[in-house]
Amino acid sequence: MPPDRVSGDQLGDDETLRAQQDALAAYIRDPGRTPPPAGIEARRLKIYRDLFFNNIEGLLGGNFPVIKRVYGDRWPALARDFYRDHGARTPLFTEVAREFLRYLEDSGGREPWLVELAHYEWIELALQISEARVDDIAHDPLDAPDTDVDAALLAGAPLLSPLAWPLAYAWPVHRIGPDFQPASPPSQPTLLLLHREADGRVRFHAPSSLAWRLLQRLDEAPGASGRDQLVALAGEAGSACDDAFLAQGVAMLRQWHRQGIVAGVRR
Repeated sequence: MPPDRVSGDQLGDDETLRAQQDALAAYIRDPGRTPPPAGIEARRLKIYRDLFFNNIEGLLGGNFPVIKRVYGDRWPALARDFYRDHGARTPLFTEVAREFLRYLEDSGGREPWLVELAHYEWIELALQISEARVDDIAHDPLDAPDTDVDAALLAGAPLLSPLAWPLAYAWPVHRIGPDFQPASPPSQPTLLLLHREADGRVRFHAPSSLAWRLLQRLDEAPGASGRDQLVALAGEAGSACDDAFLAQGVAMLRQWHRQGIVAGVRR
């Protein structure tokens, strides 16, 4: 028989195997509403059922510890709903947390702050596993002993590290927990900065609205000099860009440079 032809028996065997796999997968995913497949003893089915769900539930619990604590006894049901109802777009374990966020975005009907809290918890993981590298962007780190850092940050284009992410939320996601679950969002947005440091740890900062806007501007207008950024920032704030404003602005840039949030100036 030519190698590119398959017998009817082979096709039948493949279809039978696929049907058996589909029946097992459907039962494992939703044992409460799906009959168990024939020919497999109950003890083995329970092993498969518990193994798959516990793996997913444990992974989600590690990625979303605050949501797990907030939900308490309701957490397994939330994990089960995701496990049963969500059609994941990827089989990668590192993407399960993103799939859970997609599920919450699509399903709705829960606490109004839940999606933002999930995004805040997910973004920490995303930053931890990000493959972005400061060294991939041509820049002067301003680490030479004779460098006038302040002058360089004003004259050059400050480089916001690709591992420093300004974030804005309607809800105070960094404060939500078992003892604090707000009924309505505050009048002002919650502005945060998450930064992965050289040791791999992710730290969050709560900058002022003006400082957060400066961080955002460094990302939006990467070619602008530090002086031009501060002049534009003052204009947005309706303030004069006098010596005092420039001094405060460059002091902030210098602090961010020490922290690695501003990696240097672009070349």
